Formats: sequence, C-alpha cells, structure tokens
Amino acid sequence: MRRLPRDDGPQVRVEFEGQPLLAYAGDTVAAALLAGNHWNFRTTPVSGASRGPFCMMGVCFDCLVEIDGVANRQACMIEVRDGMRVKRQLGASDIGIGADLFADGEQETPS
Repeated sequence: MRRLPRDDGPQVRVEFEGQPLLAYAGDTVAAALLAGNHWNFRTTPVSGASRGPFCMMGVCFDCLVEIDGVANRQACMIEVRDGMRVKRQLGASDIGIGADLFADGEQETPS
C-alpha cells in the first residue's frame, strides 16, 4: 500500500508512539499511520498478535488505538488534528463504563 503523490492541502503534526509524523489535514488517523509506514496498531488481548486496519470503514475494529490518552478509538473513523498523540493499544483496554460517566448520578442497572 502506498499513498498517491499529493502536494495540496495543509499538513498537521501528529505524534505516534512518541515519534513525530506529518499527515494531511482531512486524513484519518489510520490513513496517516499507514502512509507513515506503520502497520501494527494494536495487539489482541488473548494471543498478543498484531493487528492493523482491515476494512477502513469502522466495521472490523482492528484499528483500535489510544488517542490523547483515550483508548478504544477507531483510527479509521477519526481525522487527524495538529498535536494529536496516538499510541498502540496493547491488549484489552478498559471501556470506561462506570458511575463517573453518568452526569446526573444515575447508575447503570445490571441486566
């Protein structure tokens, strides 16, 4: 896979695993990482196998990454922005469901 030559549009600076990466404004995080020759976005919880984008349209969830400290983000569905910090997601990550997500004090009722 390679990016077609492009010289239009502004570029933004993104950080992936602590390293700078230039991307085009309007690119998804997945497109920017692939264009930067980064293929492994996450590891699986069970075997630790590497995964990267497969469908590029939000169906497969193989492109999950951590963006600005928030895990479980689909890289193929989020546009890059200047200063964004992206990390690989290693194994399972807490999905963040808890009482702190309910602003009005409601609690989730177990099924």
